[in-house]
Amino acid sequence: MNDQQFMSLALEEAKKAEALGEVPIGAIIVYQGKVIASGFNLRESLQTTASHAELIVIDKANEQISSWRLEDCTLYVTLEPCPMCAGAILQSRIPRVVFGAYDPKAGCVGSLMNLLEDSRFNHKSEVIGGMLEEECGQLLTNFFRNLRESKKINSKKGN
Repeated sequence: MNDQQFMSLALEEAKKAEALGEVPIGAIIVYQGKVIASGFNLRESLQTTASHAELIVIDKANEQISSWRLEDCTLYVTLEPCPMCAGAILQSRIPRVVFGAYDPKAGCVGSLMNLLEDSRFNHKSEVIGGMLEEECGQLLTNFFRNLRESKKINSKKGN
């Protein structure tokens, strides 16, 4: 499989999040050409700050290979990682990150800064941004548009 095909799998995970009313962000981790972990955003369901898709799949991948070091893995995620997730990527030693949509408000893998390629850290990751960007971005745009419309309808019903 190639990067686009793996990102398509991450998009499928994002759609699972959306079905639960979660912000549709999905992620997978690939090791030696095979998906070893998949997951999606669960912050609203679990009400925990660290329930981002990236952190969920990093934990699952750690369990799969029985190591905190994910040195031979690639992380695919539908939205550019935030600072918290970028930190976890560095700490887990993931050497390659492929993301879909850029996040101009919180992205720390190219938009606001690039923590993963900062030479001051003891680890760097190769970053490929914009993979299936339109599909990833449209999923998020539609989700937030529908959420805003739903809130408008509910506020009118309350009047």
